[in-house]
Amino acid sequence: MTKLGTNPASVRQRRIVLVVDDAEVIRTYLKNLLPLKGYEVILAEDGAKAVEMLQGGATPDVIVLDVMMPGMDGIETLRKIKGSKPKIPVIMLSVVGKASTIVDAINLGAADYINKPFEEEELEIALQKVLETENLKAEREELRELLREHEERERTTFLWASEKMTNIREILEQIADADVTVLINGDSGVGKEVVARTLHDLSNRKDRRFVKVNCAALPEQLLESELFGYERGAFTGATARKAGKFELAHQGTMFLDEIGEMSPPLQAKLLQVLQDGEFTRLGGHDDVRVDVRMVAATNRNLEQMVQNGSFREDLYYRLNVVNIRVPPLRERTEEIPVLADYFLRLYSRKYRRECSGISNRLMQGFLAYAWPGNVRELENMVKRIVVLQNEDVIADEIFGSGGSLRAPGTAKGSPAAVEEMVDAELEQGGETLALREIGRRAARDAEREALRRVLYQTNWNRKKAAKILEVSYKTLLQKIKECGLND
Repeated sequence: MTKLGTNPASVRQRRIVLVVDDAEVIRTYLKNLLPLKGYEVILAEDGAKAVEMLQGGATPDVIVLDVMMPGMDGIETLRKIKGSKPKIPVIMLSVVGKASTIVDAINLGAADYINKPFEEEELEIALQKVLETENLKAEREELRELLREHEERERTTFLWASEKMTNIREILEQIADADVTVLINGDSGVGKEVVARTLHDLSNRKDRRFVKVNCAALPEQLLESELFGYERGAFTGATARKAGKFELAHQGTMFLDEIGEMSPPLQAKLLQVLQDGEFTRLGGHDDVRVDVRMVAATNRNLEQMVQNGSFREDLYYRLNVVNIRVPPLRERTEEIPVLADYFLRLYSRKYRRECSGISNRLMQGFLAYAWPGNVRELENMVKRIVVLQNEDVIADEIFGSGGSLRAPGTAKGSPAAVEEMVDAELEQGGETLALREIGRRAARDAEREALRRVLYQTNWNRKKAAKILEVSYKTLLQKIKECGLND
């Protein structure tokens, strides 16, 4: 814990305090006092200016906000701050006798309050208490992030259950230490980030950082400052130099997700990093050198974007040294029982809820479903089963009211397969089959296909297959015989 009167800068980077007060004497007093205590100070004369600074990119560690101000008062300013920057703690400066106002401020999320006039020790204690609370929150978030990374690494062991994904892993093992750039293509939700993390974990950079940036999540200027950092004074509110993600990823791996969403000006700056290993921070002039392994991912057709001029050709060829296409889940359905079982155990443990498993009927639906949302959709469905302790809602989404699949896949037993069966029978002599017989045949074919896939997935371990399908061992043997399956 930082002792009273010591300089926080000796323990950690100097913290930034935004002082919002219409009284010039208070602003001047705190502007001179707080640097002596180890803080950097930025000032705003009213609430509107403070909100403007925050929207412009200012990143204070704590805000000291006066309650009584003309125009936008402290309560309204606090409401706007918490609406756009909810994680920044706010200490209110209140005139004695305004207890009801302070209650309103606390209800809106103020971290603390001090009555005017105040002693410097009061303010220092309040700042330390608030920042120490934020440190604990940051430590908890760091632990959560470590847990998320552990879960993500655990998940990678379950992703390689199909031959197609095994082939991808073999490629990753071959190129892991080669340091070539890699472009990962695939639909949304197929597991592109898992592939990128696996490449990092297999490489000689595995002990360094894996840094991910989603290029579609930020507007152009914020994305530039996020990637390359900025110098003090680069824009309103840039009160100190900030390192970008490339600097954080030095000697590690930089993963740029949704690279196809990056604007042409940023593409040019990224190309410089790939060519020369250096860049300049926003608002800076000095070159910053970095050593990073570049991995990019997209669900868009970059070749088409190159042809229409929305993506730089030279950048495309720099990124596309090794190209890996991650197939959609509907093309690797043998993974579905393994992934479903993994997600079931993961969320049962996370939410502390027992779940007996996926029923045979729903698993057959899973195996025949088209999975437009891929692995992410499967994960969300299983999560809902665990939370709701009921699979009926999911079954209603997979199957229509008549029991047929809403989104047909390639497995027999889908509506498309039934239609093909009818056409084939009509071609063989023009006899009209009863709809009931057609349904029975479709059901048998769907059952055979589901059974075949589960047996293949378990390497013909019949006990495991019986457990997944929720049938007795004896019943499984009988089904194998009825379906004419042999290992």
